[in-house]
Amino acid sequence: MTEETPGFEEKPDVPSGATPDDAEPKAAAPSEEEAAAPAGDTDTDRTAGLTAQLDQVRTALGERTADLQRLQAEYQNYRRRVERDRVTVKEIAVANLLSELLPVLDDVGRAREHGELLGGFKSVAESLETVVAKLGLQQFGKEGEPFDPTIHEALMHSYAPDVTETTCVAILQPGYRIGERTIRPARVAVAEPQPGATPAAAKEEKTDDEESGGTEEV
Repeated sequence: MTEETPGFEEKPDVPSGATPDDAEPKAAAPSEEEAAAPAGDTDTDRTAGLTAQLDQVRTALGERTADLQRLQAEYQNYRRRVERDRVTVKEIAVANLLSELLPVLDDVGRAREHGELLGGFKSVAESLETVVAKLGLQQFGKEGEPFDPTIHEALMHSYAPDVTETTCVAILQPGYRIGERTIRPARVAVAEPQPGATPAAAKEEKTDDEESGGTEEV
C-alpha cells in the first residue's frame, strides 16, 4: 500500500513551459462591436431615450390639461344654466301670484275711475299697488297708441276717418307685464281708417301741393 504524506495536496499537472498564470481562466475579451463603439454613441442613445420620455410626459400633461379645461368649462356652463333656471322659476312663481291679483287691481282701477276710492279702502289699494310694483308688475295700454297684436287684444272694432293706421281708441282693460313677460294683454277697442277715405295727413299734403303748384313761373 502507498502511504499519503500528510500536509501535501496534489496540484494539477501544468504542461512544461507554461507559467502558473496560464492555468487560471482568462477574462472574456470585449467583442469587436463593443471595442469599436465609441463612448459618445452611448451618451447619444441615452439622451435620445430621455428626450422621447420627456415628449411622452409633455403629451400626457397636455391631454390632462385639456381635460381639466373642458371640465372647468362644463362646470361654468352648468352654473350659468342653474342660475338661469333659478331666475326663470322665480319669475314664473311671481307671475302666477300676480296673475291672481289682477282682478283685484281691476276693481281698484274701476273704483278710482268712479271716485269710490276713499278712506281706508284707498290706503289698502295704494299699498297693494306699491307692493306689486316692487315685484316688477307694470301696467300698459294707452288710448291713441298703434295696435300691436303681441300686447293688445282687440275686443271692439270700428272705422274712423281721422286715423291713418289701426289705433287703440279705448282701453277696456289695462295690460300687465313683468319685464319682457306679458302677463295679460291690454284689452282694447280699435279703429281702422275708413275704407276708400283719404287719410287726413294725405289730404293736408295734397292741399299744400295744390296751393304751391297753383301758379307756375314761365
